[in-house]
Amino acid sequence: MILTGRQIQEARTQGQLRIEPWRDEQLNPNSYNLRLGEDLAVYTDHELDMARPNGIEFLKIPPEGLLLQPGRLYLGRTLEYTETQGMVPMLEGRSSVGRLGLFVHVTAGFGDIGFCGYWTLEISCIQPVRIYAGVAICQIFYHTVSGAYDSYDSGKYQRNSGIQPSMLWKDFIKD
Repeated sequence: MILTGRQIQEARTQGQLRIEPWRDEQLNPNSYNLRLGEDLAVYTDHELDMARPNGIEFLKIPPEGLLLQPGRLYLGRTLEYTETQGMVPMLEGRSSVGRLGLFVHVTAGFGDIGFCGYWTLEISCIQPVRIYAGVAICQIFYHTVSGAYDSYDSGKYQRNSGIQPSMLWKDFIKD
Protein backbone atom coordinates (compact mmCIF):
# COMPACT_ATOMS: atom_id res chain seq x y z
CA MET A 1 0.00 0.00 0.00
CA ILE A 2 1.05 3.60 -0.58
CA LEU A 3 1.13 6.00 2.36
CA THR A 4 -1.22 8.97 2.31
CA GLY A 5 0.09 12.46 2.98
CA ARG A 6 -1.21 12.23 6.53
CA GLN A 7 0.59 8.90 7.00
CA ILE A 8 3.82 10.42 5.60
CA GLN A 9 3.56 13.18 8.21
CA GLU A 10 2.86 10.61 10.95
CA ALA A 11 5.78 8.37 9.86
CA ARG A 12 8.02 11.45 9.94
CA THR A 13 6.87 12.28 13.48
CA GLN A 14 7.53 8.67 14.56
CA GLY A 15 11.03 8.63 13.05
CA GLN A 16 10.30 6.11 10.27
CA LEU A 17 11.26 8.64 7.64
CA ARG A 18 13.20 11.85 7.50
CA ILE A 19 13.04 14.65 4.95
CA GLU A 20 15.31 17.64 5.57
CA PRO A 21 14.51 20.40 5.12
CA TRP A 22 10.77 19.77 5.58
CA ARG A 23 8.19 22.27 4.30
CA ASP A 24 4.50 21.59 4.93
CA GLU A 25 3.53 23.12 1.57
CA GLN A 26 5.41 20.33 -0.25
CA LEU A 27 3.22 17.60 1.25
CA ASN A 28 0.64 16.16 -1.19
CA PRO A 29 -2.31 13.78 -0.66
CA ASN A 30 -0.02 10.73 -1.18
CA SER A 31 3.50 12.08 -1.79
CA TYR A 32 5.97 14.83 -0.92
CA ASN A 33 7.53 17.15 -3.52
CA LEU A 34 11.33 17.23 -3.66
CA ARG A 35 13.18 20.20 -5.12
CA LEU A 36 16.08 20.42 -7.54
CA GLY A 37 19.44 21.50 -6.14
CA GLU A 38 21.62 24.04 -7.94
CA ASP A 39 24.29 21.55 -9.03
CA LEU A 40 24.26 19.33 -12.11
CA ALA A 41 26.82 16.96 -13.56
CA VAL A 42 27.34 15.80 -17.13
CA TYR A 43 29.54 13.02 -18.44
CA THR A 44 32.55 14.31 -20.35
CA ASP A 45 33.16 11.06 -22.26
CA HIS A 46 31.13 10.60 -25.44
CA GLU A 47 31.24 6.83 -25.00
CA LEU A 48 30.45 5.59 -21.50
CA ASP A 49 31.94 2.36 -20.14
CA MET A 50 30.15 0.30 -17.46
CA ALA A 51 33.41 -1.30 -16.30
CA ARG A 52 35.24 1.90 -15.33
CA PRO A 53 34.57 5.30 -13.80
CA ASN A 54 33.52 7.83 -16.44
CA GLY A 55 34.59 11.46 -16.43
CA ILE A 56 32.11 14.07 -15.24
CA GLU A 57 32.04 17.82 -15.00
CA PHE A 58 29.91 19.86 -12.63
CA LEU A 59 27.67 22.78 -13.56
CA LYS A 60 25.71 25.29 -11.46
CA ILE A 61 22.23 26.34 -12.48
CA PRO A 62 22.38 30.15 -12.63
CA PRO A 63 19.50 32.32 -11.32
CA GLU A 64 18.27 32.85 -14.91
CA GLY A 65 17.99 29.08 -15.32
CA LEU A 66 19.87 26.60 -17.51
CA LEU A 67 18.70 25.46 -20.94
CA LEU A 68 18.87 21.67 -21.16
CA GLN A 69 19.46 20.07 -24.56
CA PRO A 70 17.92 16.85 -25.89
CA GLY A 71 20.27 13.89 -26.31
CA ARG A 72 22.26 14.76 -23.19
CA LEU A 73 22.02 13.19 -19.74
CA TYR A 74 22.18 15.57 -16.82
CA LEU A 75 22.65 14.30 -13.28
CA GLY A 76 21.01 16.45 -10.63
CA ARG A 77 20.40 16.17 -6.93
CA THR A 78 17.46 16.84 -4.67
CA LEU A 79 17.73 19.70 -2.20
CA GLU A 80 16.20 17.41 0.39
CA TYR A 81 18.01 14.69 2.27
CA THR A 82 15.85 11.63 3.01
CA GLU A 83 16.02 8.58 5.27
CA THR A 84 13.54 5.72 5.21
CA GLN A 85 13.12 2.87 7.70
CA GLY A 86 10.69 -0.01 7.19
CA MET A 87 9.21 1.36 3.95
CA VAL A 88 10.16 1.43 0.27
CA PRO A 89 10.73 4.98 -1.02
CA MET A 90 9.85 5.63 -4.66
CA LEU A 91 10.60 8.66 -6.78
CA GLU A 92 8.53 9.89 -9.69
CA GLY A 93 8.45 13.03 -11.78
CA ARG A 94 5.71 15.59 -11.24
CA SER A 95 3.10 15.71 -13.99
CA SER A 96 3.69 19.44 -14.56
CA VAL A 97 7.37 18.69 -15.22
CA GLY A 98 6.56 15.71 -17.47
CA ARG A 99 4.23 17.88 -19.55
CA LEU A 100 7.28 19.91 -20.51
CA GLY A 101 8.95 16.75 -21.86
CA LEU A 102 11.34 16.58 -18.93
CA PHE A 103 12.24 13.20 -17.39
CA VAL A 104 13.73 13.09 -13.89
CA HIS A 105 14.83 9.47 -13.84
CA VAL A 106 15.78 6.95 -16.49
CA THR A 107 15.22 3.79 -14.45
CA ALA A 108 16.19 4.57 -10.87
CA GLY A 109 12.90 5.62 -9.31
CA PHE A 110 12.85 2.64 -6.97
CA GLY A 111 14.55 3.11 -3.61
CA ASP A 112 15.58 0.59 -0.98
CA ILE A 113 14.40 0.14 2.59
CA GLY A 114 16.92 1.96 4.75
CA PHE A 115 18.22 4.33 2.06
CA CYS A 116 19.73 7.49 3.55
CA GLY A 117 20.90 10.32 1.34
CA TYR A 118 20.11 12.75 -1.42
CA TRP A 119 18.46 11.42 -4.58
CA THR A 120 20.51 11.68 -7.75
CA LEU A 121 18.19 12.58 -10.61
CA GLU A 122 18.82 11.31 -14.15
CA ILE A 123 17.44 14.25 -16.12
CA SER A 124 16.77 14.31 -19.86
CA CYS A 125 14.40 16.22 -22.12
CA ILE A 126 12.47 15.80 -25.38
CA GLN A 127 13.09 19.36 -26.56
CA PRO A 128 15.14 22.23 -25.10
CA VAL A 129 13.74 23.26 -21.72
CA ARG A 130 14.97 25.81 -19.17
CA ILE A 131 15.24 24.55 -15.60
CA TYR A 132 15.71 26.40 -12.32
CA ALA A 133 17.26 25.47 -9.00
CA GLY A 134 14.76 25.10 -6.17
CA VAL A 135 11.84 24.02 -8.37
CA ALA A 136 9.69 21.13 -7.08
CA ILE A 137 10.84 18.68 -9.75
CA CYS A 138 9.78 15.26 -8.45
CA GLN A 139 7.82 13.55 -5.71
CA ILE A 140 8.69 10.85 -3.24
CA PHE A 141 6.10 8.36 -2.10
CA TYR A 142 6.27 5.35 0.18
CA HIS A 143 5.16 1.73 -0.04
CA THR A 144 4.62 -0.33 3.08
CA VAL A 145 6.29 -3.73 3.30
CA SER A 146 5.07 -7.04 4.59
CA GLY A 147 7.38 -9.45 6.37
CA ALA A 148 10.97 -9.41 7.52
CA TYR A 149 13.41 -7.29 5.55
CA ASP A 150 17.06 -6.32 5.32
CA SER A 151 17.96 -2.62 5.19
CA TYR A 152 20.01 -1.18 2.36
CA ASP A 153 23.68 -0.92 3.31
CA SER A 154 25.53 -0.65 -0.01
CA GLY A 155 28.69 1.39 0.07
CA LYS A 156 27.98 2.70 -3.42
CA TYR A 157 25.30 5.29 -2.77
CA GLN A 158 24.33 5.13 0.91
CA ARG A 159 24.73 8.35 2.94
CA ASN A 160 25.83 10.35 -0.08
CA SER A 161 26.21 14.10 0.06
CA GLY A 162 26.27 15.03 -3.60
CA ILE A 163 25.48 13.95 -7.12
CA GLN A 164 26.39 10.31 -7.63
CA PRO A 165 27.50 9.20 -11.10
CA SER A 166 27.14 5.52 -11.94
CA MET A 167 29.30 3.26 -9.81
CA LEU A 168 28.39 0.13 -11.74
CA TRP A 169 32.12 -0.30 -12.39
CA LYS A 170 32.49 -1.43 -8.76
CA ASP A 171 30.50 -4.56 -9.66
CA PHE A 172 33.33 -5.52 -12.04
CA ILE A 173 35.99 -5.52 -9.30
CA LYS A 174 37.07 -9.08 -8.51
CA ASP A 175 38.50 -10.11 -5.16
